[in-house]
Amino acid sequence: MATGSSEEVLAIDIQNLIDSLNQADNDGGAETAENEADKPVAETLPEQGSEVDLDVVELASTGEGLALRKGSKRVYVVPFAVPGDTVKAKVYRHLRDENYTVADFVSVVTPSPSRDDTRVQCKYFATCSGCQFQMLDYAHQLQLKKRIVEKAFRHFSQLPPELVPAVQDTIGSPLQYGYRTKLTPHFDGPQGWRRTKQPFESCPPIGFMPKGKRNTLDIEDCPIGTDAVRMGMKRERARMAVEYGKYTRGATILLRESTKRIPKKTIEGDSSMPQPPAEGEGEATKDSPPPAEDEVIRVETDEYTDLKTCVTDNNGKSTEYVGPYVFHNPAGSFFQNNNSILPVFTDYIRQHILPPTSSSPSSSSPDAPTTSTSTPPPQIKYLIDAYSGSGLFTITLSSLFSGGSVGIDISDASITYASQNASSNAIPPSRATFIAADAADLFTPEVRARYAPDETAVVLDPPRKGCDAGFLKQLLDLAPRRVVYVSCNVHTQARDVGVLVRGEVAGSGLKEDAATTAEGVVEGEKEKKKTRYAIESIRGFDFFPQTGHVESVAVLNRVDE
Repeated sequence: MATGSSEEVLAIDIQNLIDSLNQADNDGGAETAENEADKPVAETLPEQGSEVDLDVVELASTGEGLALRKGSKRVYVVPFAVPGDTVKAKVYRHLRDENYTVADFVSVVTPSPSRDDTRVQCKYFATCSGCQFQMLDYAHQLQLKKRIVEKAFRHFSQLPPELVPAVQDTIGSPLQYGYRTKLTPHFDGPQGWRRTKQPFESCPPIGFMPKGKRNTLDIEDCPIGTDAVRMGMKRERARMAVEYGKYTRGATILLRESTKRIPKKTIEGDSSMPQPPAEGEGEATKDSPPPAEDEVIRVETDEYTDLKTCVTDNNGKSTEYVGPYVFHNPAGSFFQNNNSILPVFTDYIRQHILPPTSSSPSSSSPDAPTTSTSTPPPQIKYLIDAYSGSGLFTITLSSLFSGGSVGIDISDASITYASQNASSNAIPPSRATFIAADAADLFTPEVRARYAPDETAVVLDPPRKGCDAGFLKQLLDLAPRRVVYVSCNVHTQARDVGVLVRGEVAGSGLKEDAATTAEGVVEGEKEKKKTRYAIESIRGFDFFPQTGHVESVAVLNRVDE
């Protein structure tokens, strides 16, 4: 595992299926001397562009179906299909060296018992590449995502099974449609735009990419977007229908929901439209007019009224509420795109960032030694939030740590917004501070000096590529008592957790630089004992219903021997 790309993950799933098919043949005596003459000859593959019937036998961790033709062990990758389906597919490309074929979904010949196409809520499903699971019951989707997490740790952690606890059930999203607070439809440039530099002569298709193609599919609505985002999409399409002649190249359109929250007591008895979001809390700025009444989605609860607008300026500001906390962000920057699950998610992290009160630091670890000492472990007083972004975890966890919390991120802009968000939530610098630092030197000497390992917990939420070798080496050197690893890519998470459990980067497949692999100890410094961790729990979270994507939280304890 190098990058955690879909191609890497798919290749592993395909190879494991091929291995299991070959093993089944061997177990059945397919290679005995009696049937040597019956060994299959080289298979003649169907011509590209031809249609074939395929039986789907497994779901890849990338969301595609893995299928077989009758009488053949060659694997076909076909989207929008689930185990138990027989589908008609058009052969797209043979990858002879990789021993599989890519095919386009055409139709269902015989549906799986788990398939019900009446569940599909988007007319572009099975063409648009965004969703894979709309035909499935939601409980079944969660089961499939649990399997994805299980396979990730089985294939990529490089750990023996006894060191990986049973993966817990995936926690579902309160909303299965209408949940995405950010969408980015796009349009392609005019024909030959690099050469001609001529504007559009008519409005281009605006939407998303079809599965397996590079052109843009014109999509006027997306049911997984929130009402505010869908309203913004309609508005931007209407604008483009008038302004297309201003564009000489393609572009991406930002649609980001922003919320202004008004306590009920301030508008009781007033049925008129409340004031639109102020600067920094929505789309209105001193250089642009406030949104019209029909550009605001009003959501009522018992305690407050939410006014939701759609920001389309990448440099604008958006505001989101996560339980009692408020977060302001650059509209074009990263922030979790499913607000409905965020309170559940952050509450789960709060419940697991500290060890269980009835246990010692290592008592919940499967390979931790027992101890006869009655001396209680020191209290965890400090939090380090690595890859902190605009402060989601630093802020929502800060009240748990008496010694204070620090968020560390490579982006200066993220650190600026994180500090502002702490202030917006009335969290003083003594409880939450933020530092900009390069990933190669995330744990600065100041951080190491202040945060005693026995009294420190670390939460980390890296990008999809996971942690690099230098960061993992720093983390092992710091040796915090507890680590909560949050990931949007369970495959690179499994690889990195394997590093922490083994206590060494070597053998992980991660590229190590000279500083990481250097041996020896600085003169006068005692050699530190090897740090390693045990996995307490692993659990998936469904931030993206109807898709094959799952996020994961792994809780680890330092093993003290």
